[in-house]
Amino acid sequence: MSAYSNMTPAQVRGKIRNQEITGNTSGMCSGYAQANLVILPKNQAYDFLLFAQRNPFSCPLLEVSDTGSRELRYIAKNADIATDLPKYRVYKNGCLAEERLSVEDLWQDDFVSFLIGCSFSFEAELLEAGIPVRHIEEGRNVPMFNTNIPCAPGGIFHGNMVVSMRPMTPAEAIRAAAITAQMPRVHGAPVHFGNPEQIGIRDIASPDYGDSVTVREGEIPVFWPCGVTPQAALMAAKPAFAITHAPGHMFIADIKNTSLKN
Repeated sequence: MSAYSNMTPAQVRGKIRNQEITGNTSGMCSGYAQANLVILPKNQAYDFLLFAQRNPFSCPLLEVSDTGSRELRYIAKNADIATDLPKYRVYKNGCLAEERLSVEDLWQDDFVSFLIGCSFSFEAELLEAGIPVRHIEEGRNVPMFNTNIPCAPGGIFHGNMVVSMRPMTPAEAIRAAAITAQMPRVHGAPVHFGNPEQIGIRDIASPDYGDSVTVREGEIPVFWPCGVTPQAALMAAKPAFAITHAPGHMFIADIKNTSLKN
């Protein structure tokens, strides 16, 4: 369990802002929602909004900021989008240019921020139900993979779904599917069980993002839509400039996971 599991989101965001926390946020602020981030100039924001609306399980929108604002209205108070995530990625012409701990000095008056539901939010529900979450057990980031599952295009944005993986027994997977299906705003039910090659994943031990985890005898990999999908869409669309969270390094909101249930 994370050392920050019992802290409030405001407390953890303060530590992140001061760069006391720079690692992945899995297991932090138990019971509170976490969010992926995409920041784009206003002239590309409508296309991304269209992409998100057409792919609601990969990109479930929790909030869209006002143009130029670093604050949020609904999912967190007194938060700063430019400083309150542990690690950011900066993309230029669709290529990853750098990772950094703050984007304050890159901020522009035309930026629009998209906060997207994260599968970390349903993990508390799985743990409460007695279903193990391996990457939390092992103190690692969740493994994430590119797939051959196409997303519906929206404007300039297109590409394939990215998924997160959690190994479980078949019985646990059935229970997990029922629990997460009730939380569509944080990716909902799994999109695939079992053979990873059927969705274009060649090596389950070599994730495209995050860390590998142990898959024990009798377990199967279970795959959920992932909020890293927009990063794959950014690389495909090649906008001149974009900012995202680094995989696993989320924005921690003030709203409870229970508020995201059907």
